[in-house]
Amino acid sequence: MTSTIAILHYFSPVGELILGDYNNQLCLCDWRYRKLRSEVDNRIQSGLNAVYEERNTSLLEETQRQLSDYFQKKRITFNLPLLLVGTDFQQTVWNALQEIDYGKTQTYLGLAKQLNNPKAIRAVASANGANGLSVVIPCHRIIGSNHELVGYAGGLAAKKKLLELEDGSQLALF
Repeated sequence: MTSTIAILHYFSPVGELILGDYNNQLCLCDWRYRKLRSEVDNRIQSGLNAVYEERNTSLLEETQRQLSDYFQKKRITFNLPLLLVGTDFQQTVWNALQEIDYGKTQTYLGLAKQLNNPKAIRAVASANGANGLSVVIPCHRIIGSNHELVGYAGGLAAKKKLLELEDGSQLALF
């Protein structure tokens, strides 16, 4: 029997995201228009033996609320139940990404070294690119070794805006 993943579209200030809830766990928060859209969708749907169904859930409402707070500089971390769907290595990389503080960046090499595998730069970059929980798992905080912006599923313009949002920003307290 096939399960369902409730999905909604969220229009962020930097681009449209697709949000997905599988059994009250966020399994998808990804750019609607990206090169690997079908690959990410196939991995998640086959990994969970589930199909997408457009409908709202309380978790998707909370995700939208937290994303809105983030974009309004009222939030620097997310407090959502996440479901990472990928290989063990991908999940290791995605967990490491969550350790990069708001307003900070890391390089692919630095992340590979943090994982005690400095020769895995390409594998780390590939896992970073396969992240289906963009913004929530901050793959936008990864930059090139030359400190330039490189590859991002949401596009370099979105990556630049996310980094500018976080860079030295003062968190609005309400």
